[in-house]
Amino acid sequence: MDHEQLVICHDEATGLKALIGIHNTTLGPALGGTRMWPYASEDEAITDVLRLSRGMTFKNALAGLNLGGGKAVILGNPKLKSEAFLRRFGRFVESLGGRYVTAEDVNMNTSDMEFIGMETRHVTGLPEVKGGGGDPSPVTAYGVYMGMKAAAKKAFGTESLKDKRIAVQGVGQVGKYLIDHLIKEGANVMVTDIFEDKLQAIAKATGAQAIAPSIIYDLDMDIYAPCALGATINDDTIDRLKCAVIAGGANNQLQDEAKHGKMLLEKGITYAPDFLINAGGVINVGAEYLGGYNREIVFQQTEKIFDTCLGILNKAENEQIPAQQAAIETAKARIEAIGKVKLSY
Repeated sequence: MDHEQLVICHDEATGLKALIGIHNTTLGPALGGTRMWPYASEDEAITDVLRLSRGMTFKNALAGLNLGGGKAVILGNPKLKSEAFLRRFGRFVESLGGRYVTAEDVNMNTSDMEFIGMETRHVTGLPEVKGGGGDPSPVTAYGVYMGMKAAAKKAFGTESLKDKRIAVQGVGQVGKYLIDHLIKEGANVMVTDIFEDKLQAIAKATGAQAIAPSIIYDLDMDIYAPCALGATINDDTIDRLKCAVIAGGANNQLQDEAKHGKMLLEKGITYAPDFLINAGGVINVGAEYLGGYNREIVFQQTEKIFDTCLGILNKAENEQIPAQQAAIETAKARIEAIGKVKLSY
């Protein structure tokens, strides 16, 4: 995947095992969050960090940020986290001299960033009380909402989501805030999650309809919004989906980006590329890291995802190529242009 660097981190004393993927630093230091997950194998973790860091390169480029793409994964149960464990990871980040900047991702939070920040200045996503931008999830959700409205305009001729049947898969932080936007606009929202208690709590709080995870792909819906883990768009699910639009916050939604992007095109489903519309979070932490953080300006920049997404979808239609391909080509074009006037970070 044309990565610049893959770093293997191991510390026997704390039990830390982690990977840091640096994909491309043409636009600036590689910024991307750290996630912690009990991977079935080291090979699975390597595949994940390579795909995620590559996606960050395209995400940051399309968001107009002067930042490259990177990502980190920590192997193991999140219960392993401790101050020593996280500070040791911070030392590994610091050893890269600023080539990689970390932030929070799955199973990581702002307090974890505080511990990591004790050992490196190359961390962002700190709590607001510490001068940081706080939880980036509301900004991520707002960007997904903007991207969904752009995709709706392309598919239905109007950006309005009122009365649209929308199935949200995953009611974590991003999914939760996205549901709030959709309910407020008058959409008919169905939600599902693998954790029954979280699912029922969100359904009760918002009025959304709770759906069993096993039937999400078979629902009669207008928009499918994957907001959990990736690869939910695959050989099995594409045949089952009855939607006109796919727009969600999960990373790496296409199990095979070339094959499944083409299958969506052939089926006539409008797909809003994940790394394009879920960029609100990195816009937020990027603004914090670069200094002069202003929440209002961050939301204004995130709102531009609507225009960027519509432009990508128009390019895909005009050239009769999958939207994923159109987005990657656009991101690569910016990186190539800037690369002619500056060296990698």
